[in-house]
Amino acid sequence: MRRVAIVVQPRIRSFDLAVITEVWGPDRSRAGVPAFELRRCAVEPGPIPLPGGLTLAPDRGLDWLATADLVVVPALAEPADPTPEPVLAALREAHGRGVPIAALCAGAFILAEAGLLDGRRAVTHWWLAPELAARYPGILVEEAPLYVEDGGLWTSAGVASGIDLCLHLVRQAHGAEAAAAIARSMVTGPFRTGDHAQYLDRPVPAADRTAEALAAVRERALRSLHEPLSVATMAGWAGMSPRSFARHFAAATGTTPHRWLLGHRLDAARKLLERTDHPVPEVARRAGFASEVTFRQHFTSHVGLGPRAYRAASCAPAAAPNPPDSVRKGS
Repeated sequence: MRRVAIVVQPRIRSFDLAVITEVWGPDRSRAGVPAFELRRCAVEPGPIPLPGGLTLAPDRGLDWLATADLVVVPALAEPADPTPEPVLAALREAHGRGVPIAALCAGAFILAEAGLLDGRRAVTHWWLAPELAARYPGILVEEAPLYVEDGGLWTSAGVASGIDLCLHLVRQAHGAEAAAAIARSMVTGPFRTGDHAQYLDRPVPAADRTAEALAAVRERALRSLHEPLSVATMAGWAGMSPRSFARHFAAATGTTPHRWLLGHRLDAARKLLERTDHPVPEVARRAGFASEVTFRQHFTSHVGLGPRAYRAASCAPAAAPNPPDSVRKGS
């Protein structure tokens, strides 16, 4: 996943465009991040107007989607606005060839207009979810997750969850260390699973003693992932009953203690597989899994590869992307 195409058209959201560009645009090779070739693909050449008085210059036509490893679709400022048929046709063709397509926020409406989401799970900003479901009743619209995947089509919730999805796609293709390096440069959190809640019904003030206790528990748990942690153990650290702790934890994070622990243990295991030559049983132990069998089951279910296959893929030398036209012409 080195060649990334942004589908650009008039009045796409500047924030979505900035997120995509920040994740895949800069050269972070010194930090161990692969070099990406990011292209802005449009129906026609020439300046494209964006909200807020900005303009964008595309550098490729839609035919470049045929060479891309990943296609990313920013949302329109007005989700109800139509998308030109050539754009929809290019998306359908890319999907037909098996290219992963990721739509940020209301970009789900564009995939829906192309007919790609019929019969599939999808998510968008919680405020727009009822509209997406009403306009396209064939889509299984979910309101809670930050991002979901179905049949090679990724959709994400509002605003910042687009960052989460983009980092997740980097993590899937290039490993946890590459995603963490990008996250550090962006000064954002490196790991939020898709099943985090989009918003919290009862947000806990940061200064509240319960919130402080929970934050301390999470920090301590991250330092102790190799230990056999349980909800009861973590509840004891917070001075709460397990039932009360689980309720407060879900209110503060949008997920359960078990899922939170599992997500961070899998992330730790990815890093161990990428950075070390520890045998798989030792990786399982250091990441805090009760057994190698349990580790293999969870890892394969969440990552799509077994631990050994993941290590082999992350260590395999990748071919460098084709240089931009300007470099080829000057050589």
